[in-house]
Amino acid sequence: MAVDRSDQNVLHYEHTQEESAPLREDARHRRYTSERSASLKVQEYEKGRGVRRQRPWAVCCRRVFLSWMGADWIFLMLLGVSLALISFLMDVFIFLFTDAHRFLYHLSESNVMLQYLTWISFPLLLMLFAAGLTQMLAPQASGSGIPETKIILRGVIMKEYLTLKTLVVKVISLICVLGSELPVGKEGPFVHFGALCAALLCKFMSFFSDVYKNEARNLELLTAGCAVGIGCCFAAPVGGVLFSIEVTSVFFAVRNYWRGLMSAVFGILIFRLLAVWNKEEETIMALFPTKFRLEYPFDLQELPAFAVMGIVCGFGGALFVYLNGQIALFVKKQKAMKNFLLTNCFIYSGLVSVFISTLTFPPGFGQFMAGQLTQRDSLISFFDNRTWSREGIVEDFHPDDHLSAWKHPQANVFIILSVFVFMKFWMSALSITLPIPAGSFVPVFVIGAAFGRLVGEGMATLFPDGFETEDAVHPIIPGAYAVVGAAALTAGITHTISTAVIMIELTGQIRYGLPILIAVILSNIISQNLQPSIYDSIIRLKKLPYLPELGWGHQEKYNLHVGDFMVRDVRYITLKSTYRDLLKILRTGKLKKLPLVKSEDSMVLLGYVERAQIRTLLQQHAQHLRELVDEERRHASEVSREVHFQRSSEESSGSSAPPKPALKRSPVTETDTDLHKKFSIKNLFCGDTQSVMIEDDSDTEDDVTLRELKEWEGLQLDEQVNFNNCKIDPAPFQLVERTSLHKAHTMFFLLSLDHAYVTSIGRLIGVVSLRELRKAVEGSLTDEGLKLRPVLASFQDCGTGANNFKTEKSDLHKLLDPNPSDQ
Repeated sequence: MAVDRSDQNVLHYEHTQEESAPLREDARHRRYTSERSASLKVQEYEKGRGVRRQRPWAVCCRRVFLSWMGADWIFLMLLGVSLALISFLMDVFIFLFTDAHRFLYHLSESNVMLQYLTWISFPLLLMLFAAGLTQMLAPQASGSGIPETKIILRGVIMKEYLTLKTLVVKVISLICVLGSELPVGKEGPFVHFGALCAALLCKFMSFFSDVYKNEARNLELLTAGCAVGIGCCFAAPVGGVLFSIEVTSVFFAVRNYWRGLMSAVFGILIFRLLAVWNKEEETIMALFPTKFRLEYPFDLQELPAFAVMGIVCGFGGALFVYLNGQIALFVKKQKAMKNFLLTNCFIYSGLVSVFISTLTFPPGFGQFMAGQLTQRDSLISFFDNRTWSREGIVEDFHPDDHLSAWKHPQANVFIILSVFVFMKFWMSALSITLPIPAGSFVPVFVIGAAFGRLVGEGMATLFPDGFETEDAVHPIIPGAYAVVGAAALTAGITHTISTAVIMIELTGQIRYGLPILIAVILSNIISQNLQPSIYDSIIRLKKLPYLPELGWGHQEKYNLHVGDFMVRDVRYITLKSTYRDLLKILRTGKLKKLPLVKSEDSMVLLGYVERAQIRTLLQQHAQHLRELVDEERRHASEVSREVHFQRSSEESSGSSAPPKPALKRSPVTETDTDLHKKFSIKNLFCGDTQSVMIEDDSDTEDDVTLRELKEWEGLQLDEQVNFNNCKIDPAPFQLVERTSLHKAHTMFFLLSLDHAYVTSIGRLIGVVSLRELRKAVEGSLTDEGLKLRPVLASFQDCGTGANNFKTEKSDLHKLLDPNPSDQ
C-alpha cells in the first residue's frame, strides 16, 4: 500500500508539472518582455538627454581623482605655489617701478628742480593710487594684516577680511606702496596673503571633499598660510613657521606644524626656482648671502658687546612701539587733524609721501642718509664683510657699488649711519599709520642692521687690530654686528624669538647663532616689560576684541581670582519668564547670549539662549496673535455683511426707523479693536514697517474700548514663554569664584571664549567676559571692581584651606539639607 501510494504521488507531481509548464513559460516571457522594454526606454532616454552610461573604470577613476584632490598635501602644495607666484610677481613689478623711478631721476640730471619734482612726483602718484584703491574698494586691505589675522584665528568673525576682492586690492596696492620706496615692508601683508589664500583654497577644495567645509579645521589651515606668507618673504621656512606661531597664536596645535613647514618649504622652493629661472640667481641660496669669516667667526670678548646691543635694541623696540602709538593717537584725537587728514585718504598719504621723499632727495638732505638706496640695497651694504672706516676715514669704494652711497666728503661714516638710524626710525613709525597696506618688519630690520653696523664700525675703530689669540690676530667684522642688530631690534618690536632663526636662514650664517640668540633674548626681556608688541599695540588702537598676555613682573595678578573681577549683576531669563520680560531684555541690553536659570529663587543654571532664538520666540508669538486676529477679522467681515444686508433690506422696505447699533453689541466692534491690537503687537514684536490698512471707526475710540485694548495687550505680553521650540545650549562654559586669573586666562585662550558663567554649586552668581578679563590683566579696574590680594595670600590660603572647604561644604548643605541649622 505504501508503494502504491508513493507511485500515485509521483504521478500526481508529474501531472502537476506538466499542467504548470505553460504557465511558467508564459510568466517568463512576460518578465523578459517587461525588462526588455524598460531597458529600451532607458536607452532612449539617455540617448535623448545625450548621457552616456559611465563604465566602472570611469567611476573608479572619478572617485580616486576626487579623493586625491581633497588630500591635505595637494592643498598645501597649491597654497605654497600660489604664495610663491604672488611673491615673485610682486618683486618683479616692484623692481620695474623702482627702476623706472631711477631712470626718470637720472634723465633729469640737467636741472635740480626738475630732478626734485621727478623724485617726489613718481612716489606720490603711486601712493595716491594705492590709498584710493584701498579705501574705495577694500578698506580691510589697509595696514599690516597680522593683527586682524590674529583676531580671526582666535575665532572672531571679521567680514570681508578673507575675500578675493581684499586679496586682489591688497596685492595691487602693496606693489604701488613698495614701488614708491616708502619705508614700509611686505612681511605683515604677506601673512594676511597667506590667510587669504588658505581661506579661498578651502572654498575651492570643498568641491572635492566635505572635510574643507569644517570651519574649525579651516582655521587650523590658516596657520599654515601664515607660515608660508612670512617664509616666502625671506626664503626662511623654519623661521617663517616659528614666526607665524609666535605672532598669530598663543596656543598652537602641534599637528599644524608639519602642515605649515611642508607648505612653506614647497612655496620657498618654487619662489627661489623662479628667481633662478628669471636669471636673478645662479642657484638656490640665501636671500642675503654673506662672506663672513668661518674659521673664527667671533671672539668671546665680543659677547658683552652683543649683549649690550640686545639691551639697547630692547629699549629701541619699546620706543618704536610707543612712538607709533602716539602718532596714531595724535592723528585720531585731534578733531581738526582727523577731519582734515583721515576723512580724505589722499591728503594724509600724499603729504607723508611728499615729506619723506623730500627728506630722502639725494642732492638734498638725502646725501647724509644714503637716500638713493632702496631697503634691499641698504641691507646688502650693511651685511658687507669689509670695514668701511679706519680711524673715521671712509675707504674709497667703486662708484657703481652700493657702498659709495655711504661716502661723503664732509661727514664720516658714523655721522651718516647715525642720521640714517634716527631718520628712518621716525619715518617708519609714521609710515605704518597710513591707511595703506604696510608692514613694519622690513623697515625695522633695516634700522637694526644700520645700528649694528654703527656699533661694528665703532668696535673696529676701538680695536683696529682685532683680538689676538695664540694662533693669530682676528679682526672685527662690522657686518656681523649688523646681522645681530637687525635680529635684536626686530625681536624687540615683534616680541618674538624666531627672528634669530629667520636671520640665520636669511644670511646663511649659523656660526653667529649664539650672539644672535643672546641679543634677541635680552631685547625681548627689556621690550616686553615696557611695551606690548607692535601688533598688540595696533589691536588696541583699532579697538579689536583681544586678550592681552600675562606679562612678566606682575606677580600680584597671579593672586587674583574670578570672584574679584566678575560681574555680579547678570541679566538672565527663567523658565517662568514672560514675553514682556524677553522684550525688555532685548530693548535694554545688547547681549548675544542670555543665561537660562530654573527660577529666581534657585538660580540653577540650565544653559544659555542666543539672542536670535529669543527674537524668534517673539516673532512666533506675534505670528500666533496675527493668526488669531485674522480669524476674528474673517468672522467680523461675515457679521458685517449680514448687518449690511439687514440695513439694505430695511431701507428697501421704506422703514424710517434708525438701525440698531449692532456694531456696538456685535463682534464687529471687537474685531476692530483686535485689528488695532494686531497693528500694535506687530510693531511691538517684529518692528515691521508695513502698514495695516484699517478703516477707522469713531466707536472704537471710546475709553472702554481702549482700556480693553491695553488689557488685552498686557495679557498677551504676560503669557509665559514656551521654550520647547527654542534651541538651548545645556553646557555653557562655567567657572567658580576660586578660579585663578591665570587659569581663566588660559581657558579663554585655549577655547576661544568670549564669556564664561560663574557658578557656585550649580547656581549662577556672575559672568566674566573678555572685557572684565582684559581689565583684570591690565590692572585698570576700579577699586570697587577689583580687589588686589596681598603677595603672601597664597600662603595664607594654604593655612586656611580647611576653613574654605568647610564654608563651601556648608553652602552645599544649605542647598541639599532641609535642616542646615542642626549641623
